Amino acid sequence: MLKSGLFAIAVAAATSTPALAKKPAASGPVIVMSESFRAAAQAADSAIKAGDANTAQAQISGLMPVSDFEAYTAAGLRFELAVLKRNFQAQRIALTDMFKTASVPKKDAPRLRYVAGYLSYVVGNYDDALAQLDYAKTLGYDATDATMLRADIYLRKNKARDARPFVQEALARQRASGQAVSAAWYDRAISLAYAAGDWGEVGSLYRERLTHYGSAGEWRSALANYLSAPGIDTQVQLDLYRLQAANGAMASERDYQGYAQLAEKAGNYAEAKAIIEAGRSSGKLTTTQAATASLMKSVTPKAAKEIAALPAAAKKAAGAKDGSAALAVADSYFSLSQFPQAAEQYRLALSKGGIDHGKANARLGIALARSGDLAGAKAALAQVSGNWANVAGFWSVWVDQQSRKTAFQPVGISPAS
Repeated sequence: MLKSGLFAIAVAAATSTPALAKKPAASGPVIVMSESFRAAAQAADSAIKAGDANTAQAQISGLMPVSDFEAYTAAGLRFELAVLKRNFQAQRIALTDMFKTASVPKKDAPRLRYVAGYLSYVVGNYDDALAQLDYAKTLGYDATDATMLRADIYLRKNKARDARPFVQEALARQRASGQAVSAAWYDRAISLAYAAGDWGEVGSLYRERLTHYGSAGEWRSALANYLSAPGIDTQVQLDLYRLQAANGAMASERDYQGYAQLAEKAGNYAEAKAIIEAGRSSGKLTTTQAATASLMKSVTPKAAKEIAALPAAAKKAAGAKDGSAALAVADSYFSLSQFPQAAEQYRLALSKGGIDHGKANARLGIALARSGDLAGAKAALAQVSGNWANVAGFWSVWVDQQSRKTAFQPVGISPAS
């Protein structure tokens, strides 16, 4: 938190002021220092800068301050030595000694009180940490890092409910400032929302996090955690597994098995078969694994029948009085990765009505995205509300990522003939 050099005003004065000089610093304390003290302080400062802790310790131990400024300088040097040694307890004690003097520059006092709060937090004195942060705030230090530190203190005190508003405030302030939010801050906020059972915020925070940190591993972590939400619809789960696969984020036997089982449960036998085959190709599933071997045996003949029945089902859906049959046909095309045909049927279902518009628009958006119509996908996903809103939200993040990749693709130029 604190780097060597924070007390440069004291050190500079100690190493350059003539003996018994007495004058106000440009923006700080009155400097009163003897020649012998100045020489010892200079030697200690040089040793610290050289990384020689033993020599610095010997010089600092010999300091005998007689003025307020000398006491401030000696405490500052003890702090610098403690920073060199990475001794947080000694840093905190040195700060207390500095606060006992009247020579702490007013412009530094607010930040120093915040640092005192941080160091008290590090050494486990949480009540003092909060008191120091309160003091810093009265002096005008109310930066976002102080807000997040309050949250961390309450977490250490096992008061997650008290911590959560501070994390939310810190994120809001960071966003408003235009500065990037660190992955660690998102993770804290997600953890607290998860503990509170606020799955709407869990989903929202994960989506925001993925817009900034969108590797395959981060997609898997986000979706796997969100899939643990209680009472989540199996069809919603299926589309989240599809998103995980689209991101190349299928990383374990559990991923492939869970996806295949959901697809089979939805009657998407060809999709279940394809997922098991993909899992085996990746080495995450084996042919001897009992659960998926049994599932593969069951879905293989059903997959062939599913595909063969699709043309007749599509013809029947066209003449149906509502969109239920077209929606079912669209889902079948979707499960077969025949996305243009799926999109056509989703539009038909929506035009006929009598269906779950949230589901139809969500899957229309996904089908368009997988077909390459990213603008159309975004528009369809924006229409989704209700139980399918989170699915649409996650897929919208994926669409945005694909749009950025497309925007940055180099344009091929044919060589001059």
